[in-house]
Amino acid sequence: MTRLTIVEFGGTRHDFDVENGTTVMETAVRNSVPGIEAECGGACACATCHVYVDADWAAAAGRPDPMEEDMLDFAYDVRPTSRLSCQIKMTGALDGLVVHVPERQA
Repeated sequence: MTRLTIVEFGGTRHDFDVENGTTVMETAVRNSVPGIEAECGGACACATCHVYVDADWAAAAGRPDPMEEDMLDFAYDVRPTSRLSCQIKMTGALDGLVVHVPERQA
């Protein structure tokens, strides 16, 4: 199992043990984490699962691919560590990953 922490905008932390291959969005939706709407269900066709990857994890989580970058154009308050949580697949290399939910989704 791989450890994942999702921090709500207000600071509430949600800690999970997830299987590798699971996306951050899938974990958030399954556990009803507030602020992750995921309207497209993980198809990278909206920006309603936008998160900020904690700065300590930005390099390990990687950069968005061109399709994800296009969708991030529709996200609220995009930052250098912005990602769509549907595009972050958990792996052993991301054990301990921390992401933050923005104030609101697009």
